[in-house]
Amino acid sequence: MQPCRLPPPLQPGDLLRVVAPSGTLREQAAFQLGLELWRAQGYRVELCPGYDGRWGYLAGNDGDRRQQLATAWADPDCRGILCARGGYGTMRLLEDWQWPSTDPKWLIGFSDITGLLWSLATQGLSGIHGPLLTTLAADSTGSQQRLFDLVQGKPLPPLTGKGWGGGSAEGLLLPANLTVATHLLGTPLQPDLDNVILAIEDVGEAPYRLDRMLTQWRLCGALRQVKGIAVGRFSQCHPPAAVPSLSGAEVLGDRLSDLGIPIVSELPFGHDGDNAALPVGVSVHLDGDRGRLHLIP
Repeated sequence: MQPCRLPPPLQPGDLLRVVAPSGTLREQAAFQLGLELWRAQGYRVELCPGYDGRWGYLAGNDGDRRQQLATAWADPDCRGILCARGGYGTMRLLEDWQWPSTDPKWLIGFSDITGLLWSLATQGLSGIHGPLLTTLAADSTGSQQRLFDLVQGKPLPPLTGKGWGGGSAEGLLLPANLTVATHLLGTPLQPDLDNVILAIEDVGEAPYRLDRMLTQWRLCGALRQVKGIAVGRFSQCHPPAAVPSLSGAEVLGDRLSDLGIPIVSELPFGHDGDNAALPVGVSVHLDGDRGRLHLIP
């Protein structure tokens, strides 16, 4: 993977557009709170037509959702794209997709938005793995400020978690939802994993499914390529009731701890809690002994 180019820092008055590239919008109150938080930073935030569309579990058919994204990206006045929510759907948009040729702009989201972030990374452009409009208001003030500082080009403090050992490594940060990333392996949307510090999170996956996904990464050789792993929150990853099972944490330990690379877990990003903003494709230092992840200026 090659370093990714960050868009120019945002300034008050800049235009941000809202798109819904994944699941249909259901969390109206949380969505409105997210809009208010961005507007309170002094940005103009406009909703792309169709953001509230519905086609089954998707926020409109593929053509409509693709048009939202293409229009926002090609708009020369737009400086950033805010994703309404995750769910499922970005993979469908990216079949035969080409990013319009224009100046880079901020694209912000996580979970299913992994598809867009990874696609951008293959073009050498950075996005932000960070809160969606429907999740931003649930973050702490400090976590929200980290996101706003990032898009304004301000330095970010390191993240601290639980070190598993393995020394330290430097590489390019590649954040992802584990489920989405697993389904992108071996496709043109998968960035080169050499020189990568992989950052993973997930929600609602039973331990055996986590096992199956991580085993896929092992079998295809993907985990032998990465230089380190930053593990965020794996929330609601509980065993089925009354069924013998490992815990989610035990699966992560079993599938990752023998790789011989720095690993830090319990980092504050992912679902159901603070979701620290992580820029894609920038240089980071991961210390598996001290349990720290920090960006290299």
